[in-house]
Amino acid sequence: MTSHILAIDQGTTSSRAIIFTDTLKPLAVAQQEFKQHFPRSGWVEHNPADIWQSSLNTCHEVLAKSGLNAADITAIGITNQRETTIIWDRKNGKAIHPAIVWQDRRTSDTCIAMKAAGHEELVTSRTGLFLDPYFSATKISWILDHVNGARHLAEVGRLAFGTVDSYLLWQLTGGHVHATDATNASRTLLFNIHSGCWDQDLLDLFNIPESMLPRIHDCASDFGMTKANLFDREIPISGIAGDQQAALIGQACFKPGMLKSTYGTGCFAMLNTGATPVLSKNRLITTVAYQLQGQRHYALEGSIFIAGAAVQWLRDSLGIIQKASDAEKLAAGSDIEQHVYLVPAFTGLGAPYWDAESRGAMFGLTRSSGPSEFAKAALESVCYQTRDLLEAMQGDWDMMADKKTVLRVDGGMVTSDWTMQFLADILDAPVDRPVVLETTAVGAAYLAGLQAGICPSPVDFASSWNRDTRFSPSLDPETRASKYNGWQDAVRRTLSSSCPP
Repeated sequence: MTSHILAIDQGTTSSRAIIFTDTLKPLAVAQQEFKQHFPRSGWVEHNPADIWQSSLNTCHEVLAKSGLNAADITAIGITNQRETTIIWDRKNGKAIHPAIVWQDRRTSDTCIAMKAAGHEELVTSRTGLFLDPYFSATKISWILDHVNGARHLAEVGRLAFGTVDSYLLWQLTGGHVHATDATNASRTLLFNIHSGCWDQDLLDLFNIPESMLPRIHDCASDFGMTKANLFDREIPISGIAGDQQAALIGQACFKPGMLKSTYGTGCFAMLNTGATPVLSKNRLITTVAYQLQGQRHYALEGSIFIAGAAVQWLRDSLGIIQKASDAEKLAAGSDIEQHVYLVPAFTGLGAPYWDAESRGAMFGLTRSSGPSEFAKAALESVCYQTRDLLEAMQGDWDMMADKKTVLRVDGGMVTSDWTMQFLADILDAPVDRPVVLETTAVGAAYLAGLQAGICPSPVDFASSWNRDTRFSPSLDPETRASKYNGWQDAVRRTLSSSCPP
């Protein structure tokens, strides 16, 4: 009897469920978008009920599409949008406030004040992160301080905090399991990446009761069983990882020096640095890549807030395209004599700038600039930002000194050959697109299958990774340098006064 794995891939704009065979071949996919809420400028929220219901709906839909039932599913793996913060009442499982999404910037002033008070050195030394609204801790504190009675309920043990994986796990198990994995824990500003535990000094700094926090597991672990009434039987949940770490695993980047970049709503480049954390000198994040059998492996990560979201902006706000693939066609027909740059700082700039106050801008517009030039600038902005990250990595780690390091890519944007070719050109490095693009879900499925005993060791799994297309750089050095210099000038003009160039 063939074993199957159900992967729940809960993302920023949609939830998906994919069923894989025990050899990690996808059988069926279901996807459901859910509403985004923008109550104020710079604020981004989700309804936690939408997150849960869309995840459950896609699980039922993918089972129906595949012709399978719950008895055919050996294990469930979960991967999720990271840092997004949910606090719920343990008595009824209901959230006390909308989920504050990773993109949300409402705690910018808090982070600035904490930096001014000299707290960032402690935070970075323990967590590998920076004081930025991106991460969970200031979001937790904000909810406790702004929801009537929340802080008292937290102090008496009534409230539970979780990133999206923990919230889904709570719902799937009927409130029996409050847990997370080391990768998601490492994104909260509360997890000590050296000891592998919640850090009491940081809990005190952010005024967060430890009783709110989930138990921390390996990425492949026993996370409990689903309620029987959800799928007509209990199913083990045996793998969890944050979306970017799951993509790193799905891309089989298990060796130090291997590099992947995922292009979804945002862009996230992650470099495996092995068993020793590398603290960045160039404002990158040091994070947990994965934890297996109690052994943590680390990564340098660069986070770009706006990647695919720039294409959504072309579609939803400007109305110059009807679907994402139209952007590639427009860009290919753009005027090569125009040098238009989009700095997509719609919610601030991420690595390596970490400027929460900057906002988006376009440079180089002329009377003849039109939809084609806007589309080209949007797609190129993702590639320029990726180069920013790779240059920072090369400065942080000797093993990255060779600029010819191969970049493995995944995510919705990588289907665009035009974009991937420009990426290889501006990086001056090969870009490899895999056969299976669902690498985030593959990573979650692999972890679940590894714990369930139906998937091979990481070494054997890595040998099964297959490349679909390699994009090799073809741009001449002078043009490459000129284009990138123009980008750097545009960024300098966009940075806020609080973040000097």
